[in-house]
Amino acid sequence: MAENIEYGTTGKPHPYHLVRPSIWPLAGALAAGIAAMGMVLFMHDVKLGDFAVGFKGPLLGLLCILSVMFFWWKDIIFETTKEQVHNGITEVGLRFGMALFIASEVMFFVAFFWAFFDASLYPGEIHQYLRTEFTGGHWPPKGIHPIDAFDLPFMMTMILLLSGCTVTWAHHAILDGKNKEVILGVGLSALLGFFFLCFQMFEYHHATFAFKDNIFASTFYMATGFHGFHVFVGTVFLFVCWLRARANHFTPKRHFGFEAAAWYWHFVDVVWLFLFVAVYWWGGAGAGAAGAAH
Repeated sequence: MAENIEYGTTGKPHPYHLVRPSIWPLAGALAAGIAAMGMVLFMHDVKLGDFAVGFKGPLLGLLCILSVMFFWWKDIIFETTKEQVHNGITEVGLRFGMALFIASEVMFFVAFFWAFFDASLYPGEIHQYLRTEFTGGHWPPKGIHPIDAFDLPFMMTMILLLSGCTVTWAHHAILDGKNKEVILGVGLSALLGFFFLCFQMFEYHHATFAFKDNIFASTFYMATGFHGFHVFVGTVFLFVCWLRARANHFTPKRHFGFEAAAWYWHFVDVVWLFLFVAVYWWGGAGAGAAGAAH
């Protein structure tokens, strides 16, 4: 297929795709701000006059984010399927953009791991007397009954690893031009992501500690909760790819939309493996002896 040629303001032909002015980056920033503000109001039980914000704030933010995702993805799919302006050079830019986005997400989770290891390795830090007061000088802190890593978390790990396998299967099916297998593989991946989220909600509901209890609880819920949000986004991403596979949008040479979803999903898998080992297994049991030594 010949590369699409566009014209810039100078009238000279070039292979680059000049994106039309779009409202969605601004709308995405506003949606993220609404979601963050809703979470803050929810966690602090803020009332606006006689109106209790409650869970309505985060729900409004979530709906705003989903709306932006829908309309922004709709425009991008239109560009690549109807206008066919995503040529090889355009895909290079998209690949770099997705890679940098995932790199920024890695650093996002590094912050949570940093907080967790700082608290778990030095629970009796003499310069942070409030930490010692809350942890009792050991890890896990006094009064905390950690979730058994080889109970529900282990099954959730197996679910995510299996979903990584089905995503890889779907990718190879695209390269081989087997669209029926693509539909099945992507559909199973999205379904497994949904199951993971259901089990995580079940785990949260039956946990013996709350977010505000101590530093173990807060770091646990922040790290695993944000990972759950990323699983939700990845599941929606895969569901969109499933709809696109049913519409025969992917070909062996043109399928970056699916590749981006696969990259993101494998990133989610890897982060969970670190969470399972560090937070559930080591932090919930093995760190106790290490913390007592300090």
